[in-house]
Amino acid sequence: MSGEFLTLDDVDVSNKVVLLRGDLNVPVQNGVVGDMTRLQRLLKTIQELKSKKAKIVVLSHFGRPKGKVDAAMSLGQIVPVLSGLLNERVDFCDESI
Repeated sequence: MSGEFLTLDDVDVSNKVVLLRGDLNVPVQNGVVGDMTRLQRLLKTIQELKSKKAKIVVLSHFGRPKGKVDAAMSLGQIVPVLSGLLNERVDFCDESI
């Protein structure tokens, strides 16, 4: 397999926890997502993982100016949008280590 990329067709994710790194750094102003493109592109992968019975944890970076928590830079404001796109509840963990 040298030099080949694996796809979701190559691995068994059934009943496994999948850590999915997504690019959720989307423009948000006053709590409203200005461009849904990155979220919509991530949906295909999430839906495929769901169809294969995976448990999905999405990890992303949105920003933390100068190491301080800033609600305007929290991924928490994207959760309702992602939940609406998936038509199901999405939980959010605001802790980091």
